[in-house]
Amino acid sequence: MVALGDWSLFSMRACSGVLQRAFRGRELLRVAFEVGYSSAGVVGVTGLFIGMVLAVQAYGQFHTIGLETSLGAVIHMSVVRELGPVLAAVMLAGRVGSAMAAELATMRVTEQLDALACLGVDPVKYLVAPRLIACVLLLPLLTVLADLLGLAGSTLISLHVYRIDSYHYWRHTQEFVKVWDVCTGLVKAIVFGGVLSLIACHRGFHGRAGAEGVGRAATESFVWSFIAILVIDLFMAMFANSLYAMLWPATANKVA
Repeated sequence: MVALGDWSLFSMRACSGVLQRAFRGRELLRVAFEVGYSSAGVVGVTGLFIGMVLAVQAYGQFHTIGLETSLGAVIHMSVVRELGPVLAAVMLAGRVGSAMAAELATMRVTEQLDALACLGVDPVKYLVAPRLIACVLLLPLLTVLADLLGLAGSTLISLHVYRIDSYHYWRHTQEFVKVWDVCTGLVKAIVFGGVLSLIACHRGFHGRAGAEGVGRAATESFVWSFIAILVIDLFMAMFANSLYAMLWPATANKVA
């Protein structure tokens, strides 16, 4: 509980830095390039092959009961609502979050954070705010990329390998995958981006001395980010389903 409270206070200071714009635009652009452009390749490849693997694994079960034309609806909804945002966030936590934690932990070890404080600059607001903004803004875009390539991969396997009828494949997808599902995935991506950036920066600011401390900060950043993403995904999925049932009860009962 003490660690959670310390992280909460740290997060509030970072958010206040965003509101006060207590950072340089050049630093924001540098971090945004690392978060967005440099991560697009690995996120896209992950989404593409996840879509392919889902199609390969699910086809056997659906074909057995004669529902292979519904394969697109199930895979596309899974990718858009769950796998897209979760996989993009996990890849970002591993690639960018760990790097953020290691960078800030090195600055802690070399006393650069103390130097900023001596100059009258709040290091949390100055360093964490641009990283928070970059992750919150760019993770949804990476999620869209993962979604599109995941849908492309599953469609390629379903239509061109297993020869599923394209008309019924897309008709079932249109019937079941709605704008609500896309928006749910994007909202999850925004939350994941904020949480993983704050966890990574918090671990970096509390890094221990020496090379071992820097490595431990990077490891803890990924582990805690991964756990947080899964836990938050569970509660957000439950909340989204309850909200959908409350707003559109007739549609929810029909689907059920």
